[in-house]
Amino acid sequence: MDTEQTLWYTKAAQDFNHALPVGNGRIGAMVYGDTAAETISLNEDSIYSGGLRERINPDAYEGFTEIRRLLLEEKITQAQKLAFETMQGIPLDSRHYMPLGTLKLTQKFTGKAREYMRSLDLSRAVAEVRFRDDAGVQFHREIFVSHPAQLLVVHLTSDTEGTLHFSACIDGQEDIYDNNRPVEKNIVLYTGGTGSRDGIFFAAGMTVIAAGGTVRTIGNTLKVEGASEALLLLSAESSFYRGDDYCKQAIARLHAVTDSAQNVSKTAQELLSAHIRDYRELYDRVKFTLPDNSGGEAEKLPTDERIRRLRGSDVDNKECTGHIHDNKLMVLYYHYSRYLMISASRQGTQPMNLQGIWNEDLHPAWGCRFTININTEMNYWGAESGNLPECHLPLFDLIERMRPQGRKAAQEMYHAKGFCCHHNTDIWGDCAPQDLWMPATIWPMGAAWLCLHIFEHYRFTQDTEFLESHFDALCEAAEFFTDYLFENRHGQLVTGPSVSPENTYLTAGGEKGSLCIGPSMDTQLITVLFQDVIEAAGILGRRQDFAETLAEMLPKLPPVSIGKYGQIMEWAEDYDEVEIGHRHISQLFALHPADLITPQKTPKLAAAARATLIRRLIHGGGHTGWSRAWIMNLWARLHDAQMVYENLHKLLAHSTNPNLLDSHPPFQIDGNFGGGAGIAEALLQSHDGQLHLLPALPEEWASGSIRGLRARGGFEVDIVWENGALCSAQIRALANGICRLRTKGVVSIRCTDGTDVDTRLKDGMIQFTAHRGAVYDIKA
Repeated sequence: MDTEQTLWYTKAAQDFNHALPVGNGRIGAMVYGDTAAETISLNEDSIYSGGLRERINPDAYEGFTEIRRLLLEEKITQAQKLAFETMQGIPLDSRHYMPLGTLKLTQKFTGKAREYMRSLDLSRAVAEVRFRDDAGVQFHREIFVSHPAQLLVVHLTSDTEGTLHFSACIDGQEDIYDNNRPVEKNIVLYTGGTGSRDGIFFAAGMTVIAAGGTVRTIGNTLKVEGASEALLLLSAESSFYRGDDYCKQAIARLHAVTDSAQNVSKTAQELLSAHIRDYRELYDRVKFTLPDNSGGEAEKLPTDERIRRLRGSDVDNKECTGHIHDNKLMVLYYHYSRYLMISASRQGTQPMNLQGIWNEDLHPAWGCRFTININTEMNYWGAESGNLPECHLPLFDLIERMRPQGRKAAQEMYHAKGFCCHHNTDIWGDCAPQDLWMPATIWPMGAAWLCLHIFEHYRFTQDTEFLESHFDALCEAAEFFTDYLFENRHGQLVTGPSVSPENTYLTAGGEKGSLCIGPSMDTQLITVLFQDVIEAAGILGRRQDFAETLAEMLPKLPPVSIGKYGQIMEWAEDYDEVEIGHRHISQLFALHPADLITPQKTPKLAAAARATLIRRLIHGGGHTGWSRAWIMNLWARLHDAQMVYENLHKLLAHSTNPNLLDSHPPFQIDGNFGGGAGIAEALLQSHDGQLHLLPALPEEWASGSIRGLRARGGFEVDIVWENGALCSAQIRALANGICRLRTKGVVSIRCTDGTDVDTRLKDGMIQFTAHRGAVYDIKA
């Protein structure tokens, strides 16, 4: 068993947090692995609870101006009361994500299941179930979701002829489906819709072909008897993608396979081979390995027991658990983060929501929407460094879909140009305030944060065509702030009313509040947004006048400031936090994902960022999976290798479900991607105009290698290290440009084609001109 590539278990999943995810970006499934009564939860990524809602409060602008006045007069309670009378969305909620249904497979065999194992092979993106019955018959299921075929595939085999007997049906919750009945010979079509006249309608088609035995339809159930091999195919289509043809397309997907199927084994192999080829073109770009330090336990234990082992036993104290190691589990976790991204976010699909694409609840936690005050952004932190830029593209499609709604929000709520969004959006790009929760609802910064991903994608890919196509969105996000910002009593340009996401402050007079003027994160976001627009305008030669306007505004934004505890201030006033160990660490946006704070360029601010982290952690911070993942990235930016390792260890031990998915709790997928990004950040950083090799390498990772990481500036990097030090590296230039290389020791650089490399030492970095297509060998 490959401990770096395979999740495996000796029992069927008892609930969703034990089930294994498979997907093709659009169709998702959670495989429980029961032998006699298999359950596979089904999702299609466009199934939301209805059509676009018009939710902007008609009293918003009048309330906005009065709330700003009240906050300036420090009448916090009055301001917050008025905010939830005039600025909240009406209705409160945008549309939420919903499940498609459940595939139920009932299998008959002799006696009990023996020698049971279920697994998920990340190298092939295939879930498997194996067992033997009391008659000695070996049964095997392979489950995958094919991107080329756009089908869920369940391949069932038996090693004894005539012993495969099972039935399969699709079921749904409550009244979200309308019909579930046969429409052709051995094809069942399950159809339904999700509310309102402009809602989303869906269809799932299912068929089975078998070798030997019989296949027949009884009611809405497909029944196979006396076969030795069978192939179950399930399609899923929606009106969001297909308009009125969604039913026809669901059936056509099945016929595309069955009409040419002469042999079940051959058809199954063709589907599997096409699926693996497509998947591996993305997955095989990166390979990470570390030596085993588990004392051989990684090889012997199933994945859930490996996770549980990291927690220690009841007699262990916290210091003891720090000595329980499993490097191979950390490698598996990184590979899993890339597997999940490929499985949940492909070009032309929806971006990943709070649970990626995997959700079995009609009314999931927080609506399973796109929560954009960190969670959706964190989902994509590892896309570029993990060499999956194509998987990032659905996020940009969503941004474009948000712009019309965001313009309405900007104009009607704030009388401002440009576009804005609050802390949530849905499949339709709803930009009105979401929920009725003061620490989060009135925060018009969501579009700004999302749009930073546009320039981040450009930094890694150097794709000017992409930048050109999304430049207007970038500018429109910035344009909002040219009207929304106002001068405070110090002559600084600030936001408000706004919040520091989900946190609450305590004034000197003992009053609690969330709504405020000029929280630190807002200013940091706007600073980076303006800088991105200015740089993009220079690259494209467009909107120079607008870039000059932003350049004039930048110096008027408040600087990052240090407070009374030596910490980075979270609010414009040096308030105390009501919850010192809060999960959000918004004031450190400047450190990560931004680069306004770095140890080299701003050492005093970096020291204050460290103090902020320590203060958060000693008061219980990092108690959710995604928060712990963010903390990992922050420590990596501070080059603190041991704190990176310690927080990764805690993320795995205490905030990871048995199926290796992140736990908030409940399940949220953002921690998987934040944790994966943090691992990459420990090995390679490129945010500060330099390629920094092994900036935060934990001593537990003394030797290892990683191949295929991407870096800003258009580079692909392989790194090999031994005994805690760089051994060699290879840099592939994907674009022309200057490469600035930072390492801890002396290195030599030569081009693999034999040409000389003209290098010079500047500011502690080796600098040379890189040429597109050239490969540079680095030797320590």
